[in-house]
Amino acid sequence: MKNSCFTRMLFVIALFVSAQLSAQHSLVKQWETDSTLTRPESVLFDAKSKILFVSNIGDSEKPGSGSISKIGLDGKIIKLDWVKGLTATKGLGIYNNQLYAAEQTTVAVIDLNSAAIIRRIPVEGAMVLNDITIDSKGIVYVSDSRTNKVHKIENGKPSVYLENMMSVNGLLASGKNLYILTGKTLQKADADKKLTTLADGIEGGGDGIEMINDHEFLVTGWEGIIYVVKEDGSKQVLLDTRKKGINAADLGLDLSTKTVYIPAMSKNKVIAYILK
Repeated sequence: MKNSCFTRMLFVIALFVSAQLSAQHSLVKQWETDSTLTRPESVLFDAKSKILFVSNIGDSEKPGSGSISKIGLDGKIIKLDWVKGLTATKGLGIYNNQLYAAEQTTVAVIDLNSAAIIRRIPVEGAMVLNDITIDSKGIVYVSDSRTNKVHKIENGKPSVYLENMMSVNGLLASGKNLYILTGKTLQKADADKKLTTLADGIEGGGDGIEMINDHEFLVTGWEGIIYVVKEDGSKQVLLDTRKKGINAADLGLDLSTKTVYIPAMSKNKVIAYILK
């Protein structure tokens, strides 16, 4: 009898877990900023300061025209040009009160208190540095979408971590794994750099990635599509704004409120949604 009850309990738990994993999500729009940003590419939510940092590419052909803006969680722009003088600014990451920003061929390190650029880390051979993620040990990973490489910066010293990663863009360090968007594919690299394909068929040019839980990811396609992608390879389209010409670049996520922040580069604004 006890075994029978235990079996039924396990069955109920399995059904509950299965239902949770198969639940459909949706996005509900909350706000959008004004359109004074200049080609915003990446949004980073800082849980400590409750601030959004937004990278502005500016004019890719003009060195120094990029910048970083500070935005409140209500969508109001606090400081449009919080940091100026950057070049083609894209991915952002924070570690030890320092903000790391991907430029064209260098990674700028910015003091969060003073907004001063402390130093720049040149990445040898880089052409178009793109996304940044930082692991729990402070190791910085940065993608180069032109050379199809992922670089690692440890103790201020860059080195090539992965090669032949076609159209590599979005990166996410979680535990011992590095999740990587390469074109239409979501891959996972373990601590030994063994690659596993988790999902394929991501349209619109895979760009940003954030983790909802151990089994689900939010993924954007740059052209304007937002997915929930699961580790089993299944996908759900949450939003598709491609026909409206609204991009979805490197998203930010506040898990505590389930707020998703999408940089709409072509519209020079950031749009916030609640993930249901």
